[in-house]
Order: sequence, then structure tokens, then C-alpha cells
Amino acid sequence: MFLALLLVGSFMAASAQHVGTEYRLKKVVEVPGRQGIAADENYFYVSDTRGIYKFDKKWNLVKKRVQTKQDPLFPKPELANHFGDIDVWNGKIYTGNEKFEFGRGYNIAISVFDANTLEWIEDIPWCAESGQVEVSGLAVDREKNMIWMSDWVDSRYVYGYSLETGKYYTKMQCRPMPYWCQGIFISDGKMLFAADDGESTYHIADNLYIADMIEVPYTGLKDGKEVVRDTPFSVKLENGKPVIRTGKIAAGAKAGRLTTFREMTDFRRAGEIEGLCIDPTTDDLLVLNNRGTQIILGMSQGPFAEEGYTKEIHEVYIYEKIK
Repeated sequence: MFLALLLVGSFMAASAQHVGTEYRLKKVVEVPGRQGIAADENYFYVSDTRGIYKFDKKWNLVKKRVQTKQDPLFPKPELANHFGDIDVWNGKIYTGNEKFEFGRGYNIAISVFDANTLEWIEDIPWCAESGQVEVSGLAVDREKNMIWMSDWVDSRYVYGYSLETGKYYTKMQCRPMPYWCQGIFISDGKMLFAADDGESTYHIADNLYIADMIEVPYTGLKDGKEVVRDTPFSVKLENGKPVIRTGKIAAGAKAGRLTTFREMTDFRRAGEIEGLCIDPTTDDLLVLNNRGTQIILGMSQGPFAEEGYTKEIHEVYIYEKIK
């Protein structure tokens, strides 16, 4: 009986991933990828724009998959060129996959990979009728069996899908909006947001935000009419009037009330914050940040040579939970 209780206790400790209220910087690790960070009980996973890297818990690289012509990371690579933030759950790595060009995403999908082999398994199709125009990151809600996608271009909403059916479920309006949202993570009925809303040129810090996710009612799609958008922030006009389309549209949304969780003033340099996660074995908060290059519309334009940089540096900041 004692051994059984001990094993149960060990499993619970290894499946923690609880959100704290106060963190202290413990370590900074340089990594080869610039996009996302995820963790399970045995490994860390880092995503690059076109690659996935797998590390043991001492940050030794044990496996990698990088997009090449000889070894495509995913089918039809001509349709996509960008992974954002990632998550790992039940032996699968979930990635937001798209073709990204100067502030706009195309051909969005949730690409699923085997966490052991890093081989592609399947794509969960994106629902264009939801209103989403880009995918910067995603997070699995382990309690509700859902997956959510963030949108860097238009961060007013995050978009939820059922992992059971693969279908669009609902969206949440972020109030206030954490503009240029890069990554999300869900634990304890809360969603954490990493927002690239500082300014690297002026050394202004990026931020983390948090919102309650306990109640998430289904809304789905309905038949209706809506204005056609020419860009994410303007409507399409004909003869001076908005163009209206008829068909499936988002049937509703949840209101999400965001508060500031942490200002990232302890980054070595303000840059472009990316993904985040919580380590299930330690409850450490992990945040990926890029520094050293100027970013225009989400794309690097070269190093800050006047500061001594010759390339972009990618680092995972590891924070110990104090309380």
C-alpha cells in the first residue's frame, strides 16, 4: 500500500504544471531555435521556423528534424515556411504551421508530430470562418481536451479546437488585447500569453499576461452574413460599400479578461519574446526570447551591429516558482 501511494505521489509530482504568482530567474540556456518551447516529463522541445529540436533535462541535444529538400519535415513544404510556439502532450508535439510573409499568415494548420521520432503524424485543418489570419503559437488544454491557437497579426482573439473531433470549437476575445501575441500555455484553468508588445529598438520589455479559462462554452459556426475583409484591419469595398458574404461564420465568442502576469525586464536585452511553457517535473516557467536583431513585421532585418551583435541569439529563460 505504501509503495502504491508513493508511486501515485511521484506521478502527481511529475505532472504538476501549476501556475505560480511569483518567479525568480534561475538559468538562461542558449538554443538553436527561435520560436517555441515545450516540456514533458523527460525532454524539452524547441521549435525553429522550420525545425524541431529535442533536448534531455540537462539540455543535451538528443534529436533534431530540420526542413530540407531531401528530408521534408512535413508534407507539401511549399505551402508552409513557419512554425510558431509549440506544446507537447501524450507523446505528441503540436505545432502551429503556416506560410508567413511580412505580417500575414497563409495555409494555417495544426501539424502534429511524434514526440519520440519527431516524424509528422497529421494536420488538423484550420477553420478560416473563425476569423483567424495567422498562427503564432498554440497550447493544449489538458483538462478540456482542447487546443488553442494564438494570432500574432490580430491578437484580439485566440481560437479553440476540439482535440477529439479536430473541429473548431470557439474563440476568446482578449480584453485588453496583448498585441503581437507570440505564444500561449494553459494550466490550472488559466491561459498564459507571451506578447511581443515591447520595442526592441528602444529596449522596452515584452510582457506575459494571464486570463481565466475555466468556463469555455461551445459556440462553433452558424449560417449568416459578414463583411469581407481586404486585410485583417480593413474591409473590402465595391462602389464605396462593404462587400458582404453569406455562409458559415463564427457563432459567438467568450470574453477573456487579461491581466499583466510578468514584465520581462530581466531579459539580457529586449528583443522578440516567443513561446512559453511550464516544466511538469519542476513547475519552472520557461520563456524563449530572441535578441540582437531588429524585427520588422515579425521578420528579422539584421543585427544591431552598433551594439556588437553579429547574429540573432535565441535563449530559454528558466524561472523558479517562488509561490
